[in-house]
Amino acid sequence: MNRDVEEEEARHIAKRNGFSYVMPVLRSKREFHFEHKLVQRARTKRSVDLSRKLKTEPAVSAAIQQPGYLRSKRGYKQIRGIPLPDLTEHSNMAKTDAAPNDPLYPKQWYINNTGQAGGVPKLDLNVEPAWALGFTGKGVTTAIMDDGIDYMHPDLADNFNAEASYDFSSNDPFPYPRYTDDWFNSHGTRCAGEIAAMKNNEICGVGVAYESKVAGLRMLDQPYMTDLIEANSMGHMPQNIDIYSASWGPTDDGRTVDGPRNATMRAIVKGVNEGRNGSGSIYVWASGDGGPNDDCNCDGYAASMWTISINSATNDGQTASYDESCSSTLASTFSNGKTGDQDAGVATTDLYGKCTTRHSGTSAAAPEAAGVFALALEANNKLTWRDVQHLTVLTSKRNHLDDHKHRHNWTINGAGLEFNHLFGYGVLDAGDMVDMARNWITVPERWHCSADVITGNYPFSTGNPLTLTIDTTACQGQENQVNYLEHVQAFITLRATRRGDVTIHLVSPMNTTSMLLGKRVNDGNSKSGFTKWPFMTTHAWAENPKGRWRLIISLDGNEPQSGTLLEWNLLLHGTRTSPYVQQTANLLRHSKLALVKRQHETDRKFSEF
Repeated sequence: MNRDVEEEEARHIAKRNGFSYVMPVLRSKREFHFEHKLVQRARTKRSVDLSRKLKTEPAVSAAIQQPGYLRSKRGYKQIRGIPLPDLTEHSNMAKTDAAPNDPLYPKQWYINNTGQAGGVPKLDLNVEPAWALGFTGKGVTTAIMDDGIDYMHPDLADNFNAEASYDFSSNDPFPYPRYTDDWFNSHGTRCAGEIAAMKNNEICGVGVAYESKVAGLRMLDQPYMTDLIEANSMGHMPQNIDIYSASWGPTDDGRTVDGPRNATMRAIVKGVNEGRNGSGSIYVWASGDGGPNDDCNCDGYAASMWTISINSATNDGQTASYDESCSSTLASTFSNGKTGDQDAGVATTDLYGKCTTRHSGTSAAAPEAAGVFALALEANNKLTWRDVQHLTVLTSKRNHLDDHKHRHNWTINGAGLEFNHLFGYGVLDAGDMVDMARNWITVPERWHCSADVITGNYPFSTGNPLTLTIDTTACQGQENQVNYLEHVQAFITLRATRRGDVTIHLVSPMNTTSMLLGKRVNDGNSKSGFTKWPFMTTHAWAENPKGRWRLIISLDGNEPQSGTLLEWNLLLHGTRTSPYVQQTANLLRHSKLALVKRQHETDRKFSEF
């Protein structure tokens, strides 16, 4: 629109031109969503006449038809070798007097791993100590952005937040899943149960945050996706919704490079800046199910610094066959356990009042993380979106996680933090996160520093890697000086005769190596390459960014290939003052002595304190 208009005027414009009014875009007074019955919901070509007709309205400055694109659920797969159990009767499922009376609780190894289903004892989310402290998620709402929620399920009904729910597929307030014979639309209901299934009601299992609320945002059940559907979902009621959980993304085929469009990116940025009364909405994302032939840094949602990307581990600490690895993953939770065991999957709620023990994939991992974050927000409702990321880094544990399949070793970065390319900073620890959150002091203001931009034509080929360097003062002497890193972005533009053979590594001044892009054997693209693609790493967290950064680009393939780097823009995000200097007692209590020492050494170096 040319000016701010009332919603009523937008409705009149829509009606005059044969459109149906849907809603404002991100609560705007200038942008509105219209639909026309003559336009197919999955657009095959532009409707020029309809757009031109709208543009004749004096108040309309632009009319843009939304293109449709694919988005896929993650983890919708049956675990091979596991029969489908009849879960309508629960009387034969053992439980102890001390445990909740919910019949599937003994099978929820991700909450309390006693070695059941071939797992490793104590390799779990350590949730029970958080419950023992009295934190159960009260007052926190998580939105499940998915294919709907069976909100009449007896294990979810009392924890369903109807006011914060909406169906963006049907444009009504009732996000109930569409019926299919194969229960394909059970995805959101299963995710919801992991977070908020009620405790001690003798139904199914127990949610990680069993007294929190879940809202259903049905937006995934359609043959297409549009920027406006995504944007309005991620910006829906940000003062009523604390956490947005997403177990979907671009197609996990090992050759797709895709991410959020303009309106969706605006929604996410608006959410972290304005949501939760300025503390920032928490966006939790499943890292992806493309397996070792994909890289989640090619997924612009999971690789965004505004989201918390969560990978998964099995119940014995191994890599799941579908796990993607990338340097933007912050931490891990759990998906299915060892295949072949009837109870190896994630036990949770299912459609039509049923239960299941076969939920899996990183789809299962993201809502578990959302449940842990709900516990932390109850413990301290002043936590910002960045506080939650810092707490994730500081309290996640290596535990028994071991990526022996792909040999991604555990490494200690320059700030003394241990990370893994697949698992991030380790498995979430609800007990420690809640305990640390109670006394957490909000981290200092975040700054953004452009280290430098290199442009030109820099060739590389098979057997002849390219190495470029940027020497930076990290904006020293300026207001936006960064002394303690959070996220590092490398915006890369390059072309290659085979994109899937390109590997990219970034080495920090403190000698921490991040693999920004791994080999993707299915990606034979020879034309598109990458255009200002924001590769991101969390592996240099809390490091001092001042000094020389090295970018190394190689081609790893069986056939000779070549490429050209056109641009490298290095952006540093972090704080000027130490985020942890006021947390000393908290960190010492949680065995972070090495980090405390390193932070104080850096503080003395910069004469900040």
